[in-house]
Amino acid sequence: MDAIKLLEWQHDEVDTLFTQYAEAEDDEEKLEVFNAIADSLSAHATIEEKLFYPAVYVGELREQLSDAIEEHMRAKRVISDLIDLEPSDPKFDKKMKVLQEEVEQHVSEEEEELFPIVKQALPKLELEALGELMEELYEDLMASNPREEIGEEAEDEAASVR
Repeated sequence: MDAIKLLEWQHDEVDTLFTQYAEAEDDEEKLEVFNAIADSLSAHATIEEKLFYPAVYVGELREQLSDAIEEHMRAKRVISDLIDLEPSDPKFDKKMKVLQEEVEQHVSEEEEELFPIVKQALPKLELEALGELMEELYEDLMASNPREEIGEEAEDEAASVR
């Protein structure tokens, strides 16, 4: 699967998970769906940051990719906050809504602005090779609990800002 198709598939998967969260009937189900969302987003951000963005970090895309990384950090901070809450906490649903909005904005910008430029800039075979690497890393990450790394990343970022 080429890199862009893989990322679009992951975007759709997370969108489906947000729908499942909205339909969850109890706190246990909410937590289960949140964990799936957090794992998926964590692994997705990692493959973008480690493989996709560096491969396309040229010319006019540099500023856009810097913005995308900042969007990842905002989402990771919200996920980190959610990890520290229980679904029964009134703030949990509100933070989930914030996370969904952050993700939807990020996805929209990538799919409408970034991906069309990348499709023109990279040959199909290169997108295929990159997609295979990304898919392999994603599967490796998903075999663990990638959301657990988010708390550490958010703490590291907060320390670097101080």
